[in-house]
Amino acid sequence: MEYDLAIIGAGPGGYVGAIKAAQLGLKVVLIEKDPYLGGTCLNVGCIPSKALLQSSEYYHLAKHQFQDHGISLNGVSLDFSKMQKRKDGVVESFRAGLNGLMKKNRIDVICSEAKFSGTNEILLSTGSAVKFRYAMIATGSNPSSLPFITIDEVDILSSTGALRLSDVPKTMGVIGAGVIGVELGSVYSRLGADVVIIEYLDRIVPTSDRDISKAFQKILETQGIKFHTSSKVTAVEKKDGKIKVIFETDNQKNEVFF
Repeated sequence: MEYDLAIIGAGPGGYVGAIKAAQLGLKVVLIEKDPYLGGTCLNVGCIPSKALLQSSEYYHLAKHQFQDHGISLNGVSLDFSKMQKRKDGVVESFRAGLNGLMKKNRIDVICSEAKFSGTNEILLSTGSAVKFRYAMIATGSNPSSLPFITIDEVDILSSTGALRLSDVPKTMGVIGAGVIGVELGSVYSRLGADVVIIEYLDRIVPTSDRDISKAFQKILETQGIKFHTSSKVTAVEKKDGKIKVIFETDNQKNEVFF
């Protein structure tokens, strides 16, 4: 198999690059190790988290704020499995759209792991090889962790595991108050979990404007989320069926159970 452009990774960088290159007349192959296109953003990131954010917002509004607008509802309840099913349906519709775009632009898609085996050759995990004139690496990212934490996706979750919970937990601790941590913490707080977020830096969503960060934290605290900023997590332990998180704030040791 010979192509003008071989792309490894079918996330927003890979599939957009593939479409543009094909539209410019190149023969393109898109290689992705997972059985679906879209990468982290579509499958375990932006899209599913926004779907849950929207659903959890509606639930929270119906339960806590509709009465302020003269709208009375009796017996508001949560069907979390149906909420998750809707989220999965949103993701699946986008996947189908991407598959259609690949066919429309005559882009070959190969489900395989890939490694470079020569200057102009990629070896696939299937044993076959792809030859190319140009290559684009768009392999994306993986959830980061701390060296003393073992993510098992059962009790200690990455963002991927948090998106796939079958039930709303009673308590949830979030290490890191970046965009992803705050998003998922907000989802489960709205749905009834007691959420505590621990952040190493002195404010939440630290890549945003400081005034926005401050105002945002006040909104989330009003919703019930508790924050510990300027706090360094030093240990995470499983004990008596619970998770103990140990952290330091102003050189003082603290611990909290989830």
